[in-house]
Amino acid sequence: MSFLWSLGSFLIAISVLVAVHEYGHFWAARKCGVKVHRFSIGFGKVIWRRKDKQGTEFALSMIPLGGYVKMLDGRAEAVPAELTSQAFDQKSVLQRAFIIAAGPLANFLFAIFAYWIIYSVGMPSIKPVIEQVTPNSIAAQAQIEPNTQIAAIDGKPAEDWETINMLLATKLGEDQVDITLSPFGSNVTYDKQLDLSHWTFDPEKESAFESLGMNPVRAKVEMTLSKVVENSPAQKADLQVGDKILTENLTALSWQDFVKLVEKGQPITLKIERHGDVFDKVIQPEKNQEGRWFVGISPTFLNVGEQYRTELKYDILAALSKGIEKTAQLSWLTIKVIGKLFTGDLALNNLSGPISIAKGAGASSSIGWVYFLSFMALISVNLGIMNLFPLPVLDGGHLVFLAVEGIKGKPVSERVQNLSYRIGAALLFALMFFALFNDFLRL
Repeated sequence: MSFLWSLGSFLIAISVLVAVHEYGHFWAARKCGVKVHRFSIGFGKVIWRRKDKQGTEFALSMIPLGGYVKMLDGRAEAVPAELTSQAFDQKSVLQRAFIIAAGPLANFLFAIFAYWIIYSVGMPSIKPVIEQVTPNSIAAQAQIEPNTQIAAIDGKPAEDWETINMLLATKLGEDQVDITLSPFGSNVTYDKQLDLSHWTFDPEKESAFESLGMNPVRAKVEMTLSKVVENSPAQKADLQVGDKILTENLTALSWQDFVKLVEKGQPITLKIERHGDVFDKVIQPEKNQEGRWFVGISPTFLNVGEQYRTELKYDILAALSKGIEKTAQLSWLTIKVIGKLFTGDLALNNLSGPISIAKGAGASSSIGWVYFLSFMALISVNLGIMNLFPLPVLDGGHLVFLAVEGIKGKPVSERVQNLSYRIGAALLFALMFFALFNDFLRL
């Protein structure tokens, strides 16, 4: 069921974002007087179509992973004399560049709009308060104290942990970062400088702030069982709601340590406290429908105290300003992360493909529409940036060809373009294959 939910959420997200991107091309083409033959969401066999008064066919195709806008173009078809002025290749360099750039631009505008809605409606969040500092960590060496709230990273305001994580991630490979802090509940601020010269972290396993030793205030997990799934390994072992799982020393076992034991797939001997009595139970984990080890229990989750809760909500104009700021922040983060992949500061195994995106879509949509919209804004920014890559098969590559044409005064030769398209397609395919391979490794 979770697979179907993730798949459905992914298809909705990708279809909307592709439609936004292609509409950018379509709208710009119409504004520049170019005749559009077809506006398609998806590739392959057409399953629905409709024509407008200007002869443009709007279509939904079988494979929903992309889309295209087919324009009248003398390089690909014979153009009747009366339609010559409406052909894409007959427009000026600036007009063609505007039509091509309008796709990625539409993705950025969608992100701004999405964040405007989010910040107008309000997004529940947790104040960025440090509950604990990991001993001997970079944060500990900088003498950062528990129960302090982060106000800014290198002078940039940080209102939530997501923003902090993004700002810190851009510092990977740099020597230092300044963090503005304040005692929780106080307006007094001070700065601490963290030494990042030996800092490394794996984004797949931990957040940037936790890898530095700053552990946030979050919901607590108690190993008192709140649910035992019917016919699960836990029920077969006679575990009951209200049982408390202990360590060998009769202290409370952490949920993280319990999960690690389950993931080994081996029989687990647990100490159980029930109504004051302590006894042993042996549980044999089993694999669920997704191929993961499970035992079928839920711990008790204790909500974060109200003093730590907040809502990121602004008036209409402030929300728009915040949406622009957030989109610019995400764009810069994406560019810096891509740069760190090339410099080696970030490992290539951090690349994600459609499976990871689908999992993210499913997870965010299950929390609520505001979080799903935020996820779509994030992916939209990434699509905009990726499409501006100077690969010939992408919008960025076409813009490079147009820039050369504008400088030389004549188009790049068909032979050079065709060779570039083949090389670009091969590189893009290799990148997609590598990202998909990473997805399978994560599974």
